[in-house]
Amino acid sequence: MMSLWLWVARRRHGVGGGTAFGYARGQAAVMYGFAFVCVVETVALSVLLGDWPTVHAVVLFLDVYTVVFVVALHAASVVRPHVVGDGVLRVRRAVHVDLRIPVGRIASVRRELRMTHEAAEGELDLAVGSQTTVTVELAEPVTHVTFFGRPREIRVVRFHADAPDGLVRALASPTLLGDSV
Repeated sequence: MMSLWLWVARRRHGVGGGTAFGYARGQAAVMYGFAFVCVVETVALSVLLGDWPTVHAVVLFLDVYTVVFVVALHAASVVRPHVVGDGVLRVRRAVHVDLRIPVGRIASVRRELRMTHEAAEGELDLAVGSQTTVTVELAEPVTHVTFFGRPREIRVVRFHADAPDGLVRALASPTLLGDSV
């Protein structure tokens, strides 16, 4: 819910002096569509449960909370973009993934549109709308802690960026990366 407040205040989380690269545009239509369907469900249940005021109040509360939660999920992706700066590429996915990759460990970075992703050891795929647009191969692995706290060694990271060409150029530009290049 904190993301929702940041979104309303037009602020971003953890960008600092780096350059932000969003990834939420690819999922915006689906998230807004899902929120609309939840609103329609709220109205329909309100009509159907009008004769039972207690049940109606409970279901109305849950439905309104669901709509707010869906919008907050999208807000989490909007306010937590990928960040390039200070010698680090920060790859994020809402509040669930925040992987910091020192640029010294990046062997190659390229714009690569992929629509299929199969789970493989040593790879992290952060698809948005079932696609990734940037592939980063690492010279040395970095440790990614999964949602349930399990550490994984990652050598290849694929993720979506709304402006993949700009992100790839930023990683090639020593002025944006600080003194580590």
